[in-house]
Amino acid sequence: MIIVDPVTQEIIEGKLAATVDEMGVVMARTSMSPVIYEVLDFACGLLTREGELVAQMNGITLFTGTFGTQVKSLIALYGDDLEDGDILLTNDPYSGGTHACDFAIVKPIFFDGRILAYAINVAHYLDVGGSVPGSLAPDAISVFQEGLRLPGVKVVRNDRFSGEVLRIIRENVRLPDIAIGDLTAQVATVRVAARRMAELSQKYGVDTVEAAFDHLLATSERQARAAIAALPDGVYEAQDIIDGDGVNTDPIEVRVAITIAGDRLTADFTGCPPAVAGPINCAAGALQSAVRTIFKALVAPQAPSNEGWFRPLAVIAPQGSVFTAEKPSPTGWYYEGSVHASELVWKALAGLMPERFSAGSYTSLCVVYISGKDAAGQPFIHIEPQHGGWGASRDADGANALIALTDGDTYNYSVEVIEARFPLMVRRYALNIEGGSGAGRRRGGFGVIRDYELLEDGASAYCSFGRTETAPWGIEGGASGSANLLQVEDPAGEVSNFGREPHIALKRGDLVRIITGGGGGWGEACSREAELVRRDIEDGYLSKEAARELYGFDERMTG
Repeated sequence: MIIVDPVTQEIIEGKLAATVDEMGVVMARTSMSPVIYEVLDFACGLLTREGELVAQMNGITLFTGTFGTQVKSLIALYGDDLEDGDILLTNDPYSGGTHACDFAIVKPIFFDGRILAYAINVAHYLDVGGSVPGSLAPDAISVFQEGLRLPGVKVVRNDRFSGEVLRIIRENVRLPDIAIGDLTAQVATVRVAARRMAELSQKYGVDTVEAAFDHLLATSERQARAAIAALPDGVYEAQDIIDGDGVNTDPIEVRVAITIAGDRLTADFTGCPPAVAGPINCAAGALQSAVRTIFKALVAPQAPSNEGWFRPLAVIAPQGSVFTAEKPSPTGWYYEGSVHASELVWKALAGLMPERFSAGSYTSLCVVYISGKDAAGQPFIHIEPQHGGWGASRDADGANALIALTDGDTYNYSVEVIEARFPLMVRRYALNIEGGSGAGRRRGGFGVIRDYELLEDGASAYCSFGRTETAPWGIEGGASGSANLLQVEDPAGEVSNFGREPHIALKRGDLVRIITGGGGGWGEACSREAELVRRDIEDGYLSKEAARELYGFDERMTG
């Protein structure tokens, strides 16, 4: 057994981190889709030859746990039928992935004739076919309505693109040039990773590099077990509501039981309902990732992610549930379901570690698809995640206008990019003060309001918003937050409200208004310091009337 000296170990780990970051830079600079190069809706990673994650760039949080399951599914599919120069593509939600729009490009990295590691890049494509532009029909009842699936194909053989696969993609998507551009950008990133791993192996030797992988994973595992062992054993439970599935509006009750026993943690989703008719289901890979997101926040939120951290974690869920959907259950809006799995674990652990977890957030990404033709007659598809209010913590008010739990280090579009790329004018972008947030000793953060004016006729929109009825939860007497909402206002001022809506006809002059909710509060509102209430009034966050009603604030009594 090779023992890697500490200096070499640190250098190799630094090289791994630098490699995945370089992959991210290449992707952002060479992709064609603004949802990739502006929003950064992608992530890159490196895995061992057994398919265990050793390095991942900061990117989409929900890909934290899918990389390993996706690569292991490809290893099981191909076995020894992989050669140097092969690059694989998969976008199958039932083989460790998320939804059909997330294309995973995987390259086995060979050194001295055998596989040393795997490089992966997962990115969201603007369109992969299906029944609607953008491919995410909110009322889909089957995965076959959600576009092209390529569950593990060799898109590159002997370092040459497969013409057959490229033709299949081009003929099945609405924006073929953009799709092929994003695909070639992904391939470039995994080739960069292969070069960097070859440099590392040539310098230190492949045996040393593999030993460094093992040491990294084992060290992370020990640290994770120590963090869990420091917590009190017990069973911690939480329940929540998903507001409809896009087909039915009935509330969907979900639950989790977290068991901490010694240095292990188990998340048990037994009792959650079967997969629902609409596309807010997620498959088992996305559930694993949703739980891992919160587990990582529990044991080591600042440390780089790798598979070792998650070895003390077990996730239990019956097959075919809303969190473990199987074919042909639709999963297009999987992040609207999987974020509730994350929030359930978050909610169960919040009281256990109040210095790290907050009250409930706006939760939903509040994504709206707007599509049509621009002034030149060219088709466009605009997709954008929205920011919202996060819950208060024990020690601080909630964050304003922060991206949802599923998305991590991603952004919305700058106003300038929207107006340059699409026939849209941003008329308003402000904090959602009118909607408010959860009152408490520490109040929740505020959501946002963002208005888009349509500049061309013949466009349409669709959306799937969560938390439109069930507001973000408060803690220790803190009030609930506020709900999310989509509005469309016509030039005459008539307003229509939507939550999960498959088709909204739009015309020139219409305003599409996205309203995201505020987070829940922490602690009794009556215990909030008068100075903080006064500051919110002065900052325009709170009216004097609301201050009296919510906090019992009387300026005459406080001077």
